[in-house]
Amino acid sequence: MPDAEYRAYPRSTFAGWPIPSSAHPALITEVERFFSDQSPLAGMVSSFRPRVQQRDMARAVAEAIRDNAILVAEAGTGTGKTFAYLVPALLAGGKVIVSTGTKNLQDQLFQKDLPMVRDALKAPVSVALLKGRANYVCHYHLELAQSNGLFKTREDVRHLAKIVQYAKVTHSGDKSGLADVPENAPIWMHVTSTRDNCLGQECPNHKDCFVLKARKEAMDADVVVVNHHLFFADVMLRDEGAAELLPACNTVIFDEAHQLPETASLFFGENISTAQLLDLASDARIEAITSAKDFAALPVACDELEKASRDLRLVFKKEGRLPAEGAENIKEFAPALQVLAGKLDKLAGLLEKQAERSEGLESCWQRALTLAQQLKQWHVGGSSAETTTGGEAAVVRWLEVFHHSLQLNTTPLSIAEIFAKQISGHPRAWIFTSATLAVKQNFSHYQTEMGLLDARTACWDSPFNYPEQALLYVPQNLPEPNSEGYTEAVVLAALPLIEASKGRAFLLFTSLRAMQRAYDILQAEFDSKNLKYPLMIQGEGSRNELLTRFREHGNAVLLGSQSFWEGVDVRGEALSLVIIDKLPFAPPDDPVLAARIAELNRQGRNAFMEYQLPRAIINLKQGAGRLIRDENDRGVLMICDPRLIGKHYGKRIWQSLPPFKRTRDEAEAVGFFTAS
Repeated sequence: MPDAEYRAYPRSTFAGWPIPSSAHPALITEVERFFSDQSPLAGMVSSFRPRVQQRDMARAVAEAIRDNAILVAEAGTGTGKTFAYLVPALLAGGKVIVSTGTKNLQDQLFQKDLPMVRDALKAPVSVALLKGRANYVCHYHLELAQSNGLFKTREDVRHLAKIVQYAKVTHSGDKSGLADVPENAPIWMHVTSTRDNCLGQECPNHKDCFVLKARKEAMDADVVVVNHHLFFADVMLRDEGAAELLPACNTVIFDEAHQLPETASLFFGENISTAQLLDLASDARIEAITSAKDFAALPVACDELEKASRDLRLVFKKEGRLPAEGAENIKEFAPALQVLAGKLDKLAGLLEKQAERSEGLESCWQRALTLAQQLKQWHVGGSSAETTTGGEAAVVRWLEVFHHSLQLNTTPLSIAEIFAKQISGHPRAWIFTSATLAVKQNFSHYQTEMGLLDARTACWDSPFNYPEQALLYVPQNLPEPNSEGYTEAVVLAALPLIEASKGRAFLLFTSLRAMQRAYDILQAEFDSKNLKYPLMIQGEGSRNELLTRFREHGNAVLLGSQSFWEGVDVRGEALSLVIIDKLPFAPPDDPVLAARIAELNRQGRNAFMEYQLPRAIINLKQGAGRLIRDENDRGVLMICDPRLIGKHYGKRIWQSLPPFKRTRDEAEAVGFFTAS
């Protein structure tokens, strides 16, 4: 971000600001005025229209802030929920943390929405964007990178030179401010810090640290924009600064709050990965070269830890998730894990002998001890699903195999009690909002999962005219989703609509395998029919690159998996058809899901109706939400899964979607495009 964005206005220049807490009626009145015909936004946003849903949501947020209450609010697409929570938050005064689920929304809030609301309100508020430490240049690691010169490519060397110059002139140190070096360039991992390798107050560059500077600006700002991962990492690990922000905070707002259960589960658990061990080995080797050149045993131990880490990963032949028992049934796993633990202990012992020679070696020693303890805790953790003394399932142990690394995880089966404890204590307002939190306007699933049983809830439908703007089409005579040839049947059923819409389509899949198979079939069909629609698939470039190309073509067909089910906004005619291959039930062999299902069933509850189905509905609502993004959009949502009609729970699913006009007639679906 441009450094100029970090600014504050003197409060004395705006008499009577903020509205005092004793003037709650004035707050509500002012909020409602802001969303009336006389709104200051009317002259600033050409598309602004007074919307009852937006006004009512803003009032509910204002009341929650007034009462230091918890509010869970679903607002359909087009409600304008961002303004609906920003206006009362800024009017009420006090310190506000806004946490988002995606980088795109984080940037939009900071660069566009917050400045617009602040200007409309003439509000004397300062705003800061706080990111994770990996986004900021680290002086210490930058100097190490320059001195050791261990780079794999000439491009790394060129990028390093640019970062060195950037570090001399930037105020923020934010890597996004250096456009000449891509944010995913390998060099960044060498010149930024992690929670593990940060030296903290022992760092010789402590006073000039960009991370500390960003934290200070966040501490001084009235509104701080973070993301969910950062928020939970901070609250649990006391690492990045949000934990320091919370005590002084009056209001916390979670946008895209449907992502919180997954994010919170990640951070309320424990994990250790071979990537962390490889980083430790690399950092210890660099520190040895710099501060312990005469101790030859240290680089050798680093090499041995690297080899043991890679050997453990190579035990597994394919990527994916599996429970701890699944790994322990592989005969090579336990010996490889034991060797790794031994090499880690050996490195820790050698680092202890050299720790006093530099802050970096001391840090590596402490990291090695921590990682060794985490590895031991996971290894002796018992069965996959451990139980407490009261007999209730507490955690599940499992592994995730990535292309180059392996992660050992311990995840709580329920985060409700942990999260409820985190948000209790100091009185403040907590706002949870998204376009997808409820099932048929019922929030019980979300409230139970997040431990928000006493929260206020509210739901506002989209202001868009779905019966006129959109059609829900469920084709007839498709086979069962788990049958052989299902993907072929989906593509053949979709082709007439793709032709009728002249491309302009998203095809969303629940698995990468089905997505790739559908792409191959479509390529062949387009060639045989001489269809000239540009065909694109997830993975050809970044999501933003693909979306830019999709919009520019105007008649493209894009196939995507999970990355395109949410956080994607394509307005206008470029996207007029969204095709979903299956209802997005999570894979039943996922170890965390399997353990949670088993626990619910053990309690005599219906895991499918209480947990699996609500999660699938919320995910489906996200995918369906890609179609109508504007009051002038028109299009067809095609859901191919016959369970939507044939199963007893299907009605509950489609009744949770916006009020589309519905059909099973292909001719009517095709005719929707010719009629437009």
